[in-house]
Amino acid sequence: MGTTRGLTVAVAESLTGGAVCAALVAVPGASAVLRGGVVAYATDLKASLLGVDVDVLADRGPVDPDVALAMAAGVRRLTGASVGVATTGVAGPDSQAGRPPGVVYVGVAGPDGARVASLRLAGDREAIRSAACEAALAELLSELASIAQ
Repeated sequence: MGTTRGLTVAVAESLTGGAVCAALVAVPGASAVLRGGVVAYATDLKASLLGVDVDVLADRGPVDPDVALAMAAGVRRLTGASVGVATTGVAGPDSQAGRPPGVVYVGVAGPDGARVASLRLAGDREAIRSAACEAALAELLSELASIAQ
C-alpha cells in the first residue's frame, strides 16, 4: 500500500522497545517504506529526541495521550516520513507515574492530522508489549489506508 503511493513511515517507541520497527523490518521490501525508528525509553529522550514538551512530561508523566501524539509527530518530523506512529504505556509488572500496567497510548501523525488510541490491555508484561505492538501496526495500517483513499 505505502509503496504504490510513495508513502513512508517512522516509529517512535517506548514500552514496545523497538518491536514495532522490528515487525515492519521483517516484511520484505520494508526499506522502500520505513524511514526509521527511535526507541525513547527514558523520559528525557522523549523531549530531547522527539520534541515532547518538557512541561507536559513533568505535569502528566510519559504515559499520556498527548505524549503519544507528540512522539508520533516528532518522529514524523525528525525523519521526514509521511506517517509517524508512537507507543507509550506501562507494560508492568509495576505501575508507573500512577498508571497501572496495561495502560497504553498509540499516537499516529499523518499529513491530515493526528489521533491517539487509548488502550487498556490485560496480561503479563510480554502480553501487554505484544498487544501494544499489534495495536500500533493496526493503527498505522488504518492511517495508510485512509491516506490512500
